[in-house]
Amino acid sequence: MRLAWNEVRTRAAEFAREWQNASYEKGETQSFYDAFFKIFDRKRSSVARYEEHVKKFDNRDGFIDLFWPGVLLVEQKSEGRDLGKAYEQAGEYFDALEERDRPRYILVSDFQSFELHDLDERHTTSFKLTELAENVESFSFILGVDRRVFRDQDPVNIEAGEIVGQVHDALKATGYSGNDLERFLVRLVFCLFADDTGIFEPRDIFLEFLEDRTSEDGADLGPWLSQLFEVLDTPISDRSTTLDEDLAQFPYVNGDLFKTTLRIPSFDSLTRESILDACRFDWSRISPAIFGALFQSVMDPEERRKQGAHYTTEKNILKVIEPLFLDELRSEFDRLKMRKDRSRISALQRFHEKLGDLRLFDPACGCGNFLIIAYRELRELEIDVIRELGELQFFCRLNVSQFYGIEIGEFPARIAETALWMMDHIMNNRLALEMGSPFARIPLTESPHIVHGDALELDWNDVLRAKDCSFVLGNPPFVGAKIQKADRRSQVRRIANLGGSGGTLDYVTAWYIKAGEYIQHSHARVGFVGTNSITQGEQVAQLWPILFDRFQLEIVFAHQTFAWGSDAKGKAHVHVVIVGLDRRERAKGPKRLFSYADKDGEPDESRHSVLSPYLFDASGLAEPHLTIREESTPINGLSKLVIGSKPIDSGIYIFDSKQKEEFLNREPNAEYFLRPFVGAREFIQGSRRWILALQDVSPSELSQLEHVRERVAAVRTFRESSGSPQTRQLAETPTRFHINVLPTSSFLVVPKTSSERRKYVPIGWQHPPVVPSDAVFVLQDATLSDFALLTSSMHMAWLRAIGGRLESRYRYSIGLVYNTFPIPPAFLKSEHNRSDLEHRAQDVLNERSENSSATLAHLYDIDLMPTGLALAHRALDRAVDRLYRRSAFDSERERVEYLFKIYESMREPLQNKSRRTRRSRSKRSSSAHT
Repeated sequence: MRLAWNEVRTRAAEFAREWQNASYEKGETQSFYDAFFKIFDRKRSSVARYEEHVKKFDNRDGFIDLFWPGVLLVEQKSEGRDLGKAYEQAGEYFDALEERDRPRYILVSDFQSFELHDLDERHTTSFKLTELAENVESFSFILGVDRRVFRDQDPVNIEAGEIVGQVHDALKATGYSGNDLERFLVRLVFCLFADDTGIFEPRDIFLEFLEDRTSEDGADLGPWLSQLFEVLDTPISDRSTTLDEDLAQFPYVNGDLFKTTLRIPSFDSLTRESILDACRFDWSRISPAIFGALFQSVMDPEERRKQGAHYTTEKNILKVIEPLFLDELRSEFDRLKMRKDRSRISALQRFHEKLGDLRLFDPACGCGNFLIIAYRELRELEIDVIRELGELQFFCRLNVSQFYGIEIGEFPARIAETALWMMDHIMNNRLALEMGSPFARIPLTESPHIVHGDALELDWNDVLRAKDCSFVLGNPPFVGAKIQKADRRSQVRRIANLGGSGGTLDYVTAWYIKAGEYIQHSHARVGFVGTNSITQGEQVAQLWPILFDRFQLEIVFAHQTFAWGSDAKGKAHVHVVIVGLDRRERAKGPKRLFSYADKDGEPDESRHSVLSPYLFDASGLAEPHLTIREESTPINGLSKLVIGSKPIDSGIYIFDSKQKEEFLNREPNAEYFLRPFVGAREFIQGSRRWILALQDVSPSELSQLEHVRERVAAVRTFRESSGSPQTRQLAETPTRFHINVLPTSSFLVVPKTSSERRKYVPIGWQHPPVVPSDAVFVLQDATLSDFALLTSSMHMAWLRAIGGRLESRYRYSIGLVYNTFPIPPAFLKSEHNRSDLEHRAQDVLNERSENSSATLAHLYDIDLMPTGLALAHRALDRAVDRLYRRSAFDSERERVEYLFKIYESMREPLQNKSRRTRRSRSKRSSSAHT
């Protein structure tokens, strides 16, 4: 049986106390993780192995400290070692693994600190050993449970999920597994649900049958269940006249749920008792919408990882279906029932017929949550219509056969069918109570149309003809462009048909593109969830011209970025958007925009004539579909920003404090060449690293440095063995980096990534002999006015609007953010204006100096920022804002809209120049041809 979470947390706290002095990688790793798995009552050797050998792409041998194929890779270091470097090493091992073995989770640790990277969610959970008990649910995958599936749900559903998990574990422990176990669980839960909701009459006949007719040792439970499943699939008229009378009282269910013959498990007293415990639970209280989640909680975690599955709460499903169709239908019904004319009844009847004609299609339906909730809401609306019509029309038009889906996994597809039937029964009961007469659909005569297949390979018209479709909806899988497997990347590129390199689109975009093509000859609207990457960063300029120009679509409603999950400490956060699309010729009315001041809170709705692909009001733009493209050089008059040094040395030239001390004890004359090495982590969090910078070393000096020469030779060997021709070429100059940026005067650094918990990305100066790493961007010869502009709320608004995200963190970009940032003409024209900015910028730096004992991570945390620093930034913001316009900006959205107008004016001369260049080339080509 699975441990309760309270027990797990208690064990985690004991583990933390027991291992509080652990520090040595070589001597303690294996005993440490053997004990760690015992927290979850899991034997480490049953799932994971130590020192797994891999052959890296450069043909060097590597050994993974702990490896659980498809689930977890651990890179363990001694206390105090750089976990960023450990993660890079783990990434090399990840790349060297076979596709099927690549894990969802990477854990790096130095015994006292942990970083758990969820590659599907693109989320990192970081904590100290002393905080393990508070974060232990991050490791729920060790128990085979994804706790996210129960977010925002009634506690009764959580309990139901635990019950299903316990039955699953009890059966799997007997050796019963695979497809048979999955199908058996679906049938069992349907019987449990049927026993408590009136599908089986009288209530509890299933429980009583198992209690009365099966032996306590469980030996005959399997044969009885096998016979019961056969009975449930047999029409009453076809049953044997000698059928056991207890079996004969069960109804004919149909619907193919019990059709296939299963290998039935062998039971003992313990497994029989787990089934009876499940029977005693009141299944009438669970929502069929959670039905799929119950099974996702016990499915193979690797299968969920492969499909990029994300459980969707009812609350979030409603964010899609309400603006897509439900709000409009409800409003139409409200208008009809308020009518007083003689045509009121006939109008209501036509509206009822309209509901019966709807066809809903989810081409990535998973376990059917979107279809289930949509069906429930439409049935609720239909009951209201029937109530208005009274005795004139007690007739239910809506049925599960109006719902269509595609699902790549056969098991989830069957779950979706079953859950829709369950919801149908619940709504039939509700209708019967409303009208005071029984209404049932057993045996099942209508079925939902759930197709098992790959939605990106199927012609959606073969599932549901586009002209018959009313709405396309769902939550397609989230798999980032950088971690897509080759076959998926090929699918996306073929569907996008961008030419050239094929683009860098996320997997989810393929559903948007296929939906856009699908509704070309249809009256259907589309409402999909997507990662926020489709409305930020480099993907916008690739995806949206396809939707806007190729398919002539418009955004008719949208939810700006919000958190797709719990805000509990240690829980994964995925940040998503919801976008509704319709053909331009039909999208004439106001467009609904749902904005989030707090991404974990409730949205505010506004209405606009047109929405930008960046999800803001674009009515003030001459080109509302404008997308920001990367620029190779600044188009705003700013100085060139460059990336920091990139050594490509396998870490051979890089030292932490302890390693530096040990090295200098052996090679004291190398101190001149050891320079501080600063990346985003060092700059923001205050940690320290050093790098051997040998660009200017003379041969005679190098000849005197034996241990430095050893490292030079090791770098040469590493580069020579690389699979990259460019890296092998670098082996000819081993004392030089791949990118060599060694400033000789003070320079400004901009971190590549920064936490979303900061209003401002920490930007600041560094000084020689510091060597900036490629985790920061470098502005040499920067002025205080440059600093003022880049650290202003205007620049931060631009970054948040168009910059990409790494997980949920801000990701700065030279080509997309810096080179395109619209700066006010007054900034370039007036020395007086720049002088005012410099004073305000210095005030910010002075406030930082006042708190020099704190790291920038602490100074810029939204909960920790000192008042003086916040006020200095506010004054700087006002000074920058005045360069754009006299009136203040009331919101970040207003800032972004204003910046886009400036960007349009910046782009116009470039576009004119491009057109002139094309015409000139055309004339030269024509002349040459002549």
